[in-house]
This record gives sequence, C-alpha cells and structure tokens, in this order.
Amino acid sequence: MTGENFELSVVVPVLNEEGNIDPLLAELEAVRASLDVPCEYVFVNDGSTDTTLDKLRAAMRTMPHLQVFSHGKPCGKSEALLTCVRKARGRLVVMIDGDLQNDPADIPRLYQVYIDAEKSGRNIGIVEGQRTKRKDPFPRNLVSRIANNVRGAILNDTTRDAGCGFKVLSRDLFLALPFFTGLHRFMPALVKREGFEIVLAPVNHRPRVSGVAKYNTWNRLWVGIGDLAAVWWLLKRRHDPHGVTHNLSDGKDEPCSPL
Repeated sequence: MTGENFELSVVVPVLNEEGNIDPLLAELEAVRASLDVPCEYVFVNDGSTDTTLDKLRAAMRTMPHLQVFSHGKPCGKSEALLTCVRKARGRLVVMIDGDLQNDPADIPRLYQVYIDAEKSGRNIGIVEGQRTKRKDPFPRNLVSRIANNVRGAILNDTTRDAGCGFKVLSRDLFLALPFFTGLHRFMPALVKREGFEIVLAPVNHRPRVSGVAKYNTWNRLWVGIGDLAAVWWLLKRRHDPHGVTHNLSDGKDEPCSPL
C-alpha cells in the first residue's frame, strides 16, 4: 500500500459475484474518471468459492487504485465492510453492494450531497441511499418494506430504507460505531445515536442479473428481530454527559459540547 491520500474509498464486499466483477469495475472506472477528487476501490472477497478473486486479481494489474483483501471463510456483510473500511485510505467511504443492483453512477451525486451538507455547517453523519423503485422479487421486497416500517417505528431513525447498501460517511465515524454482526442494517440509527445528522438521497435500484442473493426472507427476518432488540437497547443506554466545561489555567471555564 502506498501513502497516497484519497478523498473517497469505494468499499465493496463480495461473495461469489464472479459474473458481476468485470461490469461493476467498468462502471466504477467510468465514475472515477468523472470525479475531480482522488478515489480508490477496496474490495473484500468474503470467502468466495468461485472465480471472484481471480477476476479481482486480474483487474489489479491495470488498476493501482484497487485494493483487494480476502476472508478465509464467509464472515458476513458487516464483517466484510469492517475489513474494507479498516483498509480504506480515503477520508470518506462510499459503501456499495457488489451485485450491480446499486448503480455506481449515483456515487458523484451522493458525494456532493455529503460535501454540500458539510460546507453548510451541518453536523452531517451519513448520506443514506433510498431506493426509489425496488427491483427485488416478491416476497423479499414485501418483507423488507414491513421490516423497515417496524424498525423505523421502534428506532425512530427517520429512514424508510436502512437496508439500502448505498451509504456515504466518514471512515472515522464508521470505525467509532459499536460493531456487531448485522450493523450494516442499522447504521442510520447508530449514527443518529452519536449525535450526527442523517441525510436521505434517492438512488437507482436494478434487478440482479448474475449470481444469487445471499439472504432469503426467513434468515433475514429472524436474525433481524434479535438485532432490532439489541440496537433498541443500545439507543436506550446512550446518555451524554451534561454541563461539560473546558477548564483553563487562568481559572476561567468555557462551556463546550460533549462531542
């Protein structure tokens, strides 16, 4: 790894996505060429058993801005994102799924939404993509809609589509969040818990044309119930210190934010 400074790291967890690697990288390259800031890609191969890693190795020969890491066995999306972000060199990370259902062409607009909020002085934490028209098959889209409604009512995260894989946030903020398996589905609530603002942005969503989904209706439903209870507990246990002052040597104190 070099010491090059990147503004953006596009982080992509993949598991058995051999048919999507080449077209995804081609779309990312087109986006990167349109950006006026340094950008890298960080892929984590989460224990793939197909030719996913071979395709990534081949791409690395002509893309010095592509980093690839692998897990010895499948660990899950949240764990793959954690490895991605730990290895990322960008100030901001753009999270995108590796199945081509997220459209890389949305990256410049989401980045600009973050920058505009930052420049305006808002305490921006995350830009959360919101899929305008889901392209998932029934009943997966129905169960996801119900789960989002239940999650929103319990966690009050002001987000109707927290499961969208498209997100932009700072690398430091992600690494400061409490980590657990399933974190990726609850990031808006946890960012809000830390006192930051959530900004929602519409994104394109495309049907999967290669490979298979890694979740089904039932494994997502039952695991999600336990995760929801755990995150609700975390939110209730957050209590910021009150009346924080900065003590100066001349005996005068200044009020300051606990953050």
